[in-house]
Amino acid sequence: MATVTFDRATRRFSDDGPPAVDALDLEIADGEFMVLVGPSGCGKSTSLRMVAGLEPVQSGAIRIDGRDVGGMAPKARDVAMVFQNYALYPNMTVAGNMGFALRNAGVGKADTDARVEQVARMLELENLLDRKPAKLSGGQRQRVAMGRAIVRRPKVFCMDEPLSNLDAKLRVNTRAQIATLQKDLGVTTLYVTHDQVEAMTMGHRVAVLRDGVLQQVDGPREIYTRPANVFVAGFMGSPQMCLVDAAVTDATARIGEAVIDVPRSVGPTVTIGFRPESWVVGTAGTPGSLRARVELVEELGSEQFVYCAADLDLRGGRVVVRADHRVRYAVGDEVGLTPIADELYWFDGVTGIRLDV
Repeated sequence: MATVTFDRATRRFSDDGPPAVDALDLEIADGEFMVLVGPSGCGKSTSLRMVAGLEPVQSGAIRIDGRDVGGMAPKARDVAMVFQNYALYPNMTVAGNMGFALRNAGVGKADTDARVEQVARMLELENLLDRKPAKLSGGQRQRVAMGRAIVRRPKVFCMDEPLSNLDAKLRVNTRAQIATLQKDLGVTTLYVTHDQVEAMTMGHRVAVLRDGVLQQVDGPREIYTRPANVFVAGFMGSPQMCLVDAAVTDATARIGEAVIDVPRSVGPTVTIGFRPESWVVGTAGTPGSLRARVELVEELGSEQFVYCAADLDLRGGRVVVRADHRVRYAVGDEVGLTPIADELYWFDGVTGIRLDV
């Protein structure tokens, strides 16, 4: 196990373009499961590849257990990589794939077989050791790729969107398995995903990146309840937070027909954030409510999300409300949405930084 430190680590793909990773400062503790999340092109996979030695660090440093690994070859870093596309050898069996790195490292056949069998039991692959990848399902191939990394007993796991090729149900099962395995093994893990649900449910901490710049690093609950800025607020959460730009007049902000009291510390312009669970759905025209029209209803069994159109300056186009599943809503219904005052989020209208109110 090991600590991993990004010390203003920077990577550029061209001299005249912006950095893919821009002066990243991030400390991953020994045994921690750190998730790097963000939209496509934010630098999360590049950051991971810099740790593994697949991308150079052009300024700053990356340290594993306090040692600068910038000049070290990938095989000398004791980092195991799990790729999105599995990267299995099609001519080898499951056992052959899992034991390949050990054989290359000069580990004896008996020790290699013992370690492969131990990890295969852990991943429920013991009955598949003689099969080749072509005869495996996507989930089984992903477990083989994970087993190949685990069997090496590395200091650090680097996982680059390992679940993106799996179907929805298998993704849920496999992410729980990965989280449990990481806890049992205690290996420092960097996990890259664009899926915020994976990030929130798997990581000890979550690092949110945008355009190569770290926006916030914190525990999943803190990321959700105390986002650092409007980008984090809008990106983390499913469905995403509703963000509304408003002018402040006489300590109030008008959101459509709804008038909201504004904290004293808020400036002349403000962005107000509303989570889907922070609305009360009532009758259109209810005093103090926002008049909205239902455009889409997502039925999820135990809950439902109601997507509404409203006449206001809204980032994202529609207001999303988590509604009581016992109440039926139909497309075209007019409703009144009343915000829950103590569940609102306040952001500076110019900088986008969250305001502590």
